Amino acid sequence: MMSRAERSHLGDWWWTVDRALLAGLGALMTAGLVFLMAGGPPVAERLGLPTFHFLNRQVLYLLPTIALILAVSFLSLRHIRRMALVTYAIGIVLCVAAIKYGPEIKGAHRWIQLGSIGVQPSEFVKPAFVILAAWAFAEGARRRDMPGGTLAVMLLPMTIVPLILQPDFGQTMLVTMVWCCMVFVAGLHWFWVAGLGGAGLLGVAAAYEFLPHVRARITRFMDKESGDNFQTFWSQESFNVGGWFGTGPGEGVAKRHLPDAHTDFIFSVAGEEFGVIVCIGIVLLFAFIVMRGLMLARRSDDIFCRLAITGLTALFGLQACINMAVNTRLMPAKGMTLPFISYGGSSLISLALGMGFLVALTRRRPRTALLNRDEGLAH
Repeated sequence: MMSRAERSHLGDWWWTVDRALLAGLGALMTAGLVFLMAGGPPVAERLGLPTFHFLNRQVLYLLPTIALILAVSFLSLRHIRRMALVTYAIGIVLCVAAIKYGPEIKGAHRWIQLGSIGVQPSEFVKPAFVILAAWAFAEGARRRDMPGGTLAVMLLPMTIVPLILQPDFGQTMLVTMVWCCMVFVAGLHWFWVAGLGGAGLLGVAAAYEFLPHVRARITRFMDKESGDNFQTFWSQESFNVGGWFGTGPGEGVAKRHLPDAHTDFIFSVAGEEFGVIVCIGIVLLFAFIVMRGLMLARRSDDIFCRLAITGLTALFGLQACINMAVNTRLMPAKGMTLPFISYGGSSLISLALGMGFLVALTRRRPRTALLNRDEGLAH
């Protein structure tokens, strides 16, 4: 056991980090492995891969994921901002490169090949965007000569235009909603918040009008008979069959029909085999992490930390809500993973970056340290 008197980097980290937040993330990763044991084998068998191919790969991905969360959680506020700036710049360049050079998958160019590894750059842009937007808002609030609000506003179109061109409507909406949450916390008047909401609705209407795949998904959601609803039918059927207590591990049927049973629809597989009770437990676990993050944001005296924690927490929570809403047919189908539970390398590593930022920002820092930092920035 570490002593509070121990003045090492590890000792300082242990006594300032929020261990409840770390425990919640660890519980999600563990649940993800359990659910992947159920949802992964049928997909692997269809693809001619070893039975536990996806589970074994997920374990390998979790090793750098955990290492990245812990490494980033040691960073100071200054190094967090620098890392976010570099990540954002590289991510935007790769997003643009993916549009021109990336492979077309399901009608979109969202991935780029780096050697033998496929990367979805937009996943890494999201947490970096939150940090930079929080930084701009905070600097604008601290210094009258700094056009922080203008910079924060300019960051939004710089981020979502490449996403729209890919096209990736889901990520565009997610980034926009997170940005609106940060704007609200930054103190924007309700009038402007309502205006942003209206602009968002206009954006949805424009996407429905000009993007055929968006129109098709919304139409199928509103009218089951209007097109192919194969995945949404089986995702909903899995909850009907599973009931409260599930059919038992390995006994599910829906996963043999769902092509994305190990990624986008893993929550449905959990519903069939483990029951609605377990799914409610997962929802509560996500809610705990989100509420813990918002509580820590409220306690923070630093504007930048408060805004960044709020944005990262909203990003994490909204992504989980969208995935679970699609699985329960409360939203049109959208390819978005369930954080730390769905299979995926890019998704896990990008989530590790975001949660590493979150753990670092929520560490307890003496007020004198923040004041000294502000004085250093002023000079």
